[in-house]
Amino acid sequence: GGRLLLGANLQGRYNPKQKTSLRYGDSPENNINFQTEEFDNREDQSDTRDGDDTSLNSSYEIVFDDDSQFNISAMWVDTERTEDERSFEYNDPTATNNDIVNGGNLETDNANVKYIDQTNYNINTAYEFPLLSGTSKFKFGFARFEESVYEQEVELDTSELPMIFEEEQARSNIDDKEWTLQWQHSQPWGDSKEIQLGAFLQNKKRDSEILESQNELELALTSWDQYAASPLTLAAFNSEYEAVTGGVNTLEEDRFDLFALVKHKDDLFAWELGVRWESTDSKINDKTIGVTENNSYDFILPSAHFRYNVSENGRISASIARSLRRPEFDFLTPALIEKELGDNDQLGNPELKPESAWGMDLGYEYRLGKSGVVGINLFYRKVNDLIEIANTGQEGSEGEGTFVLQPRNTGDGNVKGVELDLSTPLGAFSMPNTGVFLNYSWLDSEVTDFFGTRKFNDQSDYVYNIGFIQDLPELKAAFGVTYRKQGDAYGRIVGEEITTSYSADFEVFLEK
Repeated sequence: GGRLLLGANLQGRYNPKQKTSLRYGDSPENNINFQTEEFDNREDQSDTRDGDDTSLNSSYEIVFDDDSQFNISAMWVDTERTEDERSFEYNDPTATNNDIVNGGNLETDNANVKYIDQTNYNINTAYEFPLLSGTSKFKFGFARFEESVYEQEVELDTSELPMIFEEEQARSNIDDKEWTLQWQHSQPWGDSKEIQLGAFLQNKKRDSEILESQNELELALTSWDQYAASPLTLAAFNSEYEAVTGGVNTLEEDRFDLFALVKHKDDLFAWELGVRWESTDSKINDKTIGVTENNSYDFILPSAHFRYNVSENGRISASIARSLRRPEFDFLTPALIEKELGDNDQLGNPELKPESAWGMDLGYEYRLGKSGVVGINLFYRKVNDLIEIANTGQEGSEGEGTFVLQPRNTGDGNVKGVELDLSTPLGAFSMPNTGVFLNYSWLDSEVTDFFGTRKFNDQSDYVYNIGFIQDLPELKAAFGVTYRKQGDAYGRIVGEEITTSYSADFEVFLEK
């Protein structure tokens, strides 16, 4: 008995890009036409991403005669990806003369290749059975993620003679393990109410190893032709790997939760009142700098949700709840990773505190026909200990103009907004196989940093998408279109302010 499901998927992605960057003086805003006397350098770059993902999944579930149920599922994903970049910097907006001695234009030649190998698998199981006129459920899960990355960068600086040839290599290995155990019991209370209570255990552990080597040679070459014909290979370097500062460590997080919930539902009114207590103990042990950091915290997270049917097709919903966002392991590790954030370095912060928020929502939904819906939702979040990337003020490994960036708790802030949603078939217009959808969100936020008040970094004012799906029942096929656009995003840290503008995404799919 029962049901067994097996699946397999192979996906490849090849994405080659060609990019040209023209860089000008310190104040381009005063040089609207970018006149040649303000020109600094030009970079021609090729960037090719090539990867394959292979995945297998399976699940089995069965219902027994006493209404108890058992299920188990597993998934395995393997990723192999190559990122290959090559760039040339010239001192002229258009010329590509590589003759270094006779007034050539080439300043630097940079090659960067990264090989990424990832394996990710998990297994989850659950058993549900009748107990005390209610239902109890036990869940167990185990997950593991392994990543191995090898990166090599080679750069030739031709701005002076003799030329400088630099080579850097980096190896990193990450091994994440996680297991969870949960018990939950649901008990009816009268004709319209239900009580739920339970407990949750979780253990997460990461072992990290980040190594690098650096080499530098002066080349007694006087022309590009000599460089191109040079027998110099990577074997000429005697690469000795050393651990980066904070790069060999173990992070472990233990979590224990208790929760309780009371639910009520009738034809007109439904509500939920709940509370969750979350206790977390984390420990970081780094072998390179001898740092051991312990962090323990407890949060009580209450919640209340209400829904009222104001008409046959319309209903109002409201909620208030406290939520918690724990720092990700990539932010907690004390490692200093060069050029992790563009040309800037990233330094982890073992003292990072979790981010918490109080949130309120108020919404209205109206049902259109049998399966359509239109709605509006207002929301507000009061955020404490907001986690953002900040500038330490230290110069980065790439020299002037780059910095060491570090995640930090910026402080307290708030975010508010409005969401509009529409999703419906066009049966009323004699088009039952055509569905349209629209989503629009407007956002505003506020937080205070060293320079005063601003929005949350890199948050757009708005984002919307609109599209349709057309079913073709006789052909057993479908096609659709989606158009997505978001507003400018502004970010500010010590040393730079960036406004990013996004063009729209336009996607078309065909399915058989």
